[in-house]
Amino acid sequence: MTGHGFALFDTAIGRCGIAWGARGIVGVQLPEAKVSETRGRLARRFPEARETPPPREVRRALDDIVALLRGEKKDLSGIALDMERVPPFHRLVYDAARAIPAGATLSYGEIAKRIGSPGSARAVGQALGKNPFAIIVPCHRVLAAGGKTGGFSAEGGATTKLRMLAIEGAQPGGQASLFDGRRAIGFEPRAAIKHLRAADPKLGRLIDDVGPFAMELKRTASIFGALSEAIVYQQLNGKAAATIYGRVCALFPRATQGPTAEHILRAKDVQLRGAGLSRAKTLALQDLARRAKAGEIPTLGEIHRLEDDEIVERLTAVRGIGRWTVEMLLIFRLGRPDVLPTDDYGIRKGFALAFKKRELPAPKELARYGERWRPYRTVASWYLWRALDRAAT
Repeated sequence: MTGHGFALFDTAIGRCGIAWGARGIVGVQLPEAKVSETRGRLARRFPEARETPPPREVRRALDDIVALLRGEKKDLSGIALDMERVPPFHRLVYDAARAIPAGATLSYGEIAKRIGSPGSARAVGQALGKNPFAIIVPCHRVLAAGGKTGGFSAEGGATTKLRMLAIEGAQPGGQASLFDGRRAIGFEPRAAIKHLRAADPKLGRLIDDVGPFAMELKRTASIFGALSEAIVYQQLNGKAAATIYGRVCALFPRATQGPTAEHILRAKDVQLRGAGLSRAKTLALQDLARRAKAGEIPTLGEIHRLEDDEIVERLTAVRGIGRWTVEMLLIFRLGRPDVLPTDDYGIRKGFALAFKKRELPAPKELARYGERWRPYRTVASWYLWRALDRAAT
């Protein structure tokens, strides 16, 4: 490998950058908000480098990075890194981090023990915060004590870190997946609140009135299961829907986590209708099951690698599933940070109440106003729902 250069390349999390020198890779840049900013950051970090097609060794490295961020089990520990300018303690930390396989995590304290320096968890965190080799040195696999996300200096912060862990199917400390239950929220609430206050003082007043962000996610064993339940619950009150869904599940007593696509396809129409399903919902469940059987419905592991719009496009192809249903999945099952269901009555009514509007905003009007809330429109949505709750009580 000769000379100094850098190149940009596309990945599942955006357009990344990589820089190299005579001794190996000198840096990796995670995506900035704009491609021009990613390029500019690389140029500032490595002023001696020029943008140029990567040599063969670098090409292999970035191909492996792309594959890893696509969800493939790739080991990047063999990629040559130029650590000439890296302090000795940081080298120890980076070597320990490189030994963490995809899908696993360690804490800052555990890294400190592995390098023979117990009690230096804070210094480990500082070293990882200056990691020039993002992804290759997988600092995203190192968490704070108790499985908390910890810091992440890349664009998007904790959201980007959690997304990378989701792609790898990370399971910290033998516990449930980071994307299962309350811990599944793919963003840092405090950062979201700070952004929303600065972007919209009116919304900030609502945040003050409501109090802390307390959205919790609903656990799910599969995307098929979540959508099946959503179909059953459509246009019914909670108690009636729960009764019918319970009857549907009772048709398959051995399915402890709800019926699978195979169960639905084997069931007769008369059984499903007998559980209380309408003809339309029976047909919708059967269509969902056929598509799941054909591989058209993403698994939990796959869906975390998809963008919100792609999820909406793929799932609304199912009979009986509209955009609103998928948006609820994105918010309350997947913890996506930037979803604004503009057709939702509760959000429109909450907006009218919070912003003292005489009439409900049209969906397009709400979408235009909500642009200022990016990339945390989910949090704004949650507070608008709370505005309606407060008015009702």
